[in-house]
Amino acid sequence: MKKVLILSASPRKNGNSDILCHQFMKGTEEAGHEAEIISLYGKKIGFCRACYACFRTGSCVLKDDMEEILDKIQGADVLVIATPVYFLSMNGMLKTTIDRFLPRWQDLGGHDTYLIITGHDGKEGLSLAGEELTRIFESLGDRVRGVIWGEGVWQKGEVKGTKAMEEAFRAGQSI
Repeated sequence: MKKVLILSASPRKNGNSDILCHQFMKGTEEAGHEAEIISLYGKKIGFCRACYACFRTGSCVLKDDMEEILDKIQGADVLVIATPVYFLSMNGMLKTTIDRFLPRWQDLGGHDTYLIITGHDGKEGLSLAGEELTRIFESLGDRVRGVIWGEGVWQKGEVKGTKAMEEAFRAGQSI
């Protein structure tokens, strides 16, 4: 049994990214694995201050929810990273979270990672976010195993009934 950690940067509960996260989780659990979704918008995550105290101490000076998230990332076998695309890139919540990887960035790799990327554009308009996230997670030492493209969705719930729903479920089953 594998431990799967899903980080959802969806600002809307049951938004399109969130819906695909739940589909991935459903497939994962059906395959007999353990999965947990963390809604980043439900967490207190401050901006990195670039003070680099973490280089000396191994922990961040900010005392918020990031330490728990980093613990869970380190304890997971598989990561799923989900974001809506804003102005061709990942949203600010996910970027803020990734910036806060700094205290443990050298110890966060080794996962099979899946990306869930949603937005009103087609794949071409969402691709920069996919490229950025692939490079970030591969630089940590992860293996990006797949990208689920929730393309052409904007309003809450529009992803339902799209091919991305089946792709998310099957990706979850395949781990």
